[in-house]
Amino acid sequence: MVTIADVAKAAGVSSSTVSYVLSGKRPISPTTRERVLRSIQRLGYHPHAGARALASHKTNVLALVAPLRHDVVVPVIMQFATAVVTAARRHDHDVLLLTQDEGPDGIARVTSSAMVDALIVMDIESDDPRVPLLAERRQPAVLMGLPADPMGLSCVDLDFTAVGRLAVEHLVGHGHRAIALIGQPSAAYARGTSYAPRLLDGFTAGLRGSGNGVHGIAEPCEQTYAGVTECLDRVLAQMPDVTGFVVHNEPALGPLLDQLRERGRLVPTDASVVAICPTSDALSQPVRLTSIDIPASEVGTVAVEMVMNQLQHGGGPETRLLAPHLTERNSCAPPPSTT
Repeated sequence: MVTIADVAKAAGVSSSTVSYVLSGKRPISPTTRERVLRSIQRLGYHPHAGARALASHKTNVLALVAPLRHDVVVPVIMQFATAVVTAARRHDHDVLLLTQDEGPDGIARVTSSAMVDALIVMDIESDDPRVPLLAERRQPAVLMGLPADPMGLSCVDLDFTAVGRLAVEHLVGHGHRAIALIGQPSAAYARGTSYAPRLLDGFTAGLRGSGNGVHGIAEPCEQTYAGVTECLDRVLAQMPDVTGFVVHNEPALGPLLDQLRERGRLVPTDASVVAICPTSDALSQPVRLTSIDIPASEVGTVAVEMVMNQLQHGGGPETRLLAPHLTERNSCAPPPSTT
């Protein structure tokens, strides 16, 4: 392995001179600097990452802040993380994955230590306490989510308000008039996780815009079989005529289909389901579910492109909400009374 001493010998200088060329700590004459750089190239020397960082004031590392709380769906989070890592490598950047729920303290720790060039932050809350701190830091930051006030930070996310409307419109188009939203766990709403209330707003707006006779209910749902059972009990007690379900809760999909079948409501003969989930989840159920995809790959890739635009070109903040796309499969049909 080529060392800094080998480079120094080939260039006819001291090892400290090579170090100064790499770090920029002291001025080196253009002639000597060029001689050292030629030796580095000829010998194929790869300076230590720390030396490169000192010379360029960059680490070539992005931080992905993805708190793994008890109510998050880890396989879905990992789809986003994979997309970020893949896109970052195309820009010769590595990714530091931060999964501890440290809030503003974690952001301060990472940014003050100069470990990363920029941050991509997931699981954004409507009133996120991390946002003001991120807005003050020298490192660019991109939010994968949409807070009430981004405070000048770039944001990318699926347009969950449009998702809620689209799901209702699709079921109404099949003739359903009583529609239930099987939502996120109660902790997600209590925490103010931004995508959950945005989808609820879209669901409510879709019901209001569908004309007389269309009504609905929204219930939080815990991510256990018992939680799904209790949620469905609450829905049927309040709206026994329900025939359409919008499910924004990936772990609830299988248990919900089981529960509907046990209660004599077959999908899609007696009840229709629109799932909001990654395509892989929609295809892995006993019934191939009509779904609105969670575009993890696209969101992650756009987040990295936003960061690199700021790092490389000094680009300003932007917000991109990706339009939802619904794929019809085997879980939607007209309700029994209209067949």
